[in-house]
Amino acid sequence: MPTRSEPAGSPRRGGRGEDGRVRVLVLFGGRSTEHSVSCLSAGSVLDALDREVYDVVPVGIRRDGAWVLAGDDPDAFAIVDGVLPEVADGSRVVLAPDPTVGGLLVRDDGSVLGVDVAFPVLHGPYGEDGTVQGLLEMAGVPYVGSGVLASAAAMDKQHMKSLLAAAGLPVAPAEVVTAAEWGTDAAAVRARVGRLGLPVFTKPARGGSSLGISKVTAADQLDAALETALGDDPKVLVEAAVVGREVECAVVAGAGGGLPEASVPGEIRVVGRDWYDFEAKYLDGATELDVPARLPDETAERVREMALVAFAALDCEGLARVDFFVLDNGSLVVNEVNTLPGFTPTSMYPRMWAASGLAYPALVDRLVTAALDAGTGLR
Repeated sequence: MPTRSEPAGSPRRGGRGEDGRVRVLVLFGGRSTEHSVSCLSAGSVLDALDREVYDVVPVGIRRDGAWVLAGDDPDAFAIVDGVLPEVADGSRVVLAPDPTVGGLLVRDDGSVLGVDVAFPVLHGPYGEDGTVQGLLEMAGVPYVGSGVLASAAAMDKQHMKSLLAAAGLPVAPAEVVTAAEWGTDAAAVRARVGRLGLPVFTKPARGGSSLGISKVTAADQLDAALETALGDDPKVLVEAAVVGREVECAVVAGAGGGLPEASVPGEIRVVGRDWYDFEAKYLDGATELDVPARLPDETAERVREMALVAFAALDCEGLARVDFFVLDNGSLVVNEVNTLPGFTPTSMYPRMWAASGLAYPALVDRLVTAALDAGTGLR
């Protein structure tokens, strides 16, 4: 753990100590329903960061929003006996929005922890949606990943689909339902959604990890499914089901400021479940992964090309995972773009890069280096 010797209000920018290591703020947990998933991802990132190069400051955000200094033991953020990890209490810190402060204010003694770069390992609202990115911009702290606009656009499935479609990418038909519409005229909502046919999926518009999502196979299931999704978000996307193979592709910033690069695609096959829900994503034995995906060469190349188009369409930076459906006739449908994909041991993003020749520690290093090179400002 770094020392906390800098006085409050110090104009020092960055946190490099006398040993020359880059101080990395790893930020995880958060107020969203994906809190525990973020903790799982953070454990893997903490394990991958080379302590000879990086001085790591793990900061967890509790479910109530409090920021605390967390331990540096990756094993503390693993699933144990089926119990998902949580951010525990600790010394409170605050990221100062004043860039002349240069980092984290420690509330118990007023000292400052300087920060060179932040690695937000946050999923869902208040972390993946541009909010933390805006705070980091205000604070003058470079950070891994996309800026405010791309983060917000990718997080909102309605606007993400609009931008993808505007770039000429195929997306599934969908309807947007707000809590106000549902509460005012449920019959009109049912009629509008009914035009999509069955089955459909109801999704919180700004959620992730399949939380709050329901598969609707009969008309009498729609009301309950909408209520479930609206419990997580006052805006819901109702999307026509697409029958196809679930294929993903990872994108990372080019080395040395070069153009973004796309990985080999990977395929997810769900075992013993009807669809790729939360349990399938995070519980052992629920999925089988093919990395690389068993696709014809021309199809794999189109996946990679379309992933890069999607990355550019949303103005992404740093990293993203682009999810596709591959239909029986070989055509592709873009499902979504995730600007802060999972970094858990079972996550596809690092697996696809490993299969492409970029090992996990090298991947993390490239992301941090790209963030330092990008700096802060308009992104």
